[in-house]
Amino acid sequence: MSSTTEQVLVPTGTWVADPVHSSVEFQVKHMGIATVKGQFNEFEGQIEVNGDLSAAKASGTVKVASVDTKQPQRDDHLRSPDFFDVEQYPELTFTSTKIEPVDDETFRVTGDLTLHGVTKEIVLEAVVQGTDVDPWGNERIGLEIVGKLDRGDFDMKFNQALGSGNVLVSDKVKLLLDISAIKQGEAA
Repeated sequence: MSSTTEQVLVPTGTWVADPVHSSVEFQVKHMGIATVKGQFNEFEGQIEVNGDLSAAKASGTVKVASVDTKQPQRDDHLRSPDFFDVEQYPELTFTSTKIEPVDDETFRVTGDLTLHGVTKEIVLEAVVQGTDVDPWGNERIGLEIVGKLDRGDFDMKFNQALGSGNVLVSDKVKLLLDISAIKQGEAA
């Protein structure tokens, strides 16, 4: 009996993120003592699997101006040249370079993230939450994807030293994506 882990992880096909049932979020420490959480409200992504997960491709694009931390003044500051500089860099993009299984429900995605005009390699870990067919007949897969980056690597250096020795905004950023993706139909 021969079965591959790749077939169990993500079934063959092109899977497109459903933005209504997905989220792209981040977390960063503020003053070293609290966590600020935010999300991007406009994004798209897909994963293409043609049988073997090692040959799969994943990609995504985020409209950076859609940043939302539930505090308008902070969001405006994040859109400014101090952080995302949305006028000059309106999107961040990710393109996978390697996808490999970790176990029967987890895979590692290595790829190039372009943010603030800088492209760097990052590694994400994706856990398959399951597959099912929705009430409208669409085949779906759920993925929970986590990663981290250093914002300084992307030339985002705004900060302020505090008397305690902490800084206003941590350089370490956690990425959290909860994706419900719909399998695309075959072209006739």
